[in-house]
Amino acid sequence: MKRILVVGTADTKGEELTYLRTAIAEAGAVGIVVDVGVGEPNCAVDIPRSQVAASGSDATVVSGDRGAAVAAMGEAFASFLAGADGFDAILGIGGGGGTSIVTRGMRALPIGLPKIMVSTLASGDVAPFVDVSDIVMMPSITDLAGLNSVSRMVLRNAAFAIVGMTAAAVARNDSKTSIGLTMFGVTTPCVTRVVEKLRDRHDCLVFHATGTGGRAMEKLADSDKLAAVIDVTTTEVCDHLFGGVLSAGPDRLGAIARRRLPYVGSVGALDMVNFWGLQSVPEQFHHRNLHVHNPQVTLMRTTPEECRRLGSWIAEKLNACDGPLRFLIPEKGVSALDIVGGPFFDPDADAALFDALENCLRATSDRRIIRLSRHINDPAFSDALVDNFLEIAPGN
Repeated sequence: MKRILVVGTADTKGEELTYLRTAIAEAGAVGIVVDVGVGEPNCAVDIPRSQVAASGSDATVVSGDRGAAVAAMGEAFASFLAGADGFDAILGIGGGGGTSIVTRGMRALPIGLPKIMVSTLASGDVAPFVDVSDIVMMPSITDLAGLNSVSRMVLRNAAFAIVGMTAAAVARNDSKTSIGLTMFGVTTPCVTRVVEKLRDRHDCLVFHATGTGGRAMEKLADSDKLAAVIDVTTTEVCDHLFGGVLSAGPDRLGAIARRRLPYVGSVGALDMVNFWGLQSVPEQFHHRNLHVHNPQVTLMRTTPEECRRLGSWIAEKLNACDGPLRFLIPEKGVSALDIVGGPFFDPDADAALFDALENCLRATSDRRIIRLSRHINDPAFSDALVDNFLEIAPGN
């Protein structure tokens, strides 16, 4: 029988946790109640809060400061799950504090392991709770303050859903190694051709370079789920350095260095910083070359000075990578907008980017930069990416 962790604060959600354990049993699985509360439980639990707290390093888990205690219990629960085994899925319930604690642990679990969080906050901005994981957020509708006719329906649905998810596991095809690729709308032709040429031999995982996409790819890399990366679209670095809304943060390219992965990269969409609608562009940028991509997204062309900074930043990150590395430069343009007649065509800015990359990258026999007189969406550039990948990737 499948074993489901049922997690919540047993000092305030005991009735709901007990109900979930019963519903999971009716669905044909075993519910294991885990208490992550900071007070005395009011229901029977299988794994007490003291056992969870012992996995952490912060004594404030038992302090009188609720905010500090919630933060410490979240850290302890993540550590507890890292050392736990013998369970097939996790179902959490909570309000503000409980959602913070449970999802802190869920985010550390592998992609693919079923995770449902029933929360009073699930109909709002759930990005801080989900981040780049595959947590399913289910609105509780009513507050989780004792059972009622609505909460019984919601919790029962959650119980049967999580049991159903454990029966839907997809067998992994280990005959193909997984590789990560990054794509934006303005680099789609390039990445699509690369995928078409490699999909017979590799499991191609394409990530939308919107901040969360780059971070998700690097999380999988850190989790040993990727054998190599073809990072065509490094545009998230623009937003990190210059205040755009699609930043992947300062650790972009960090996993490549840590895992020493075979890496083929490029400068896709480094001609643009992303903002939301035109009205969202900060006042200091109103004089810049702005392109309304659609009513929700406005793009700002990077200047030569910004491009020099981009090239230097990326090169320093690549210098920390000890795995086999090729970085390809398309001299005729870095995006669909950076082309003769296009709104972001700026040879001076591109030259500043390319020169900074070449001057700052410490080239070795394994770490090479390659310039090609092609546009990034030219089929010949895609073919060059594939050829370099096949040269350095394992199993080719």
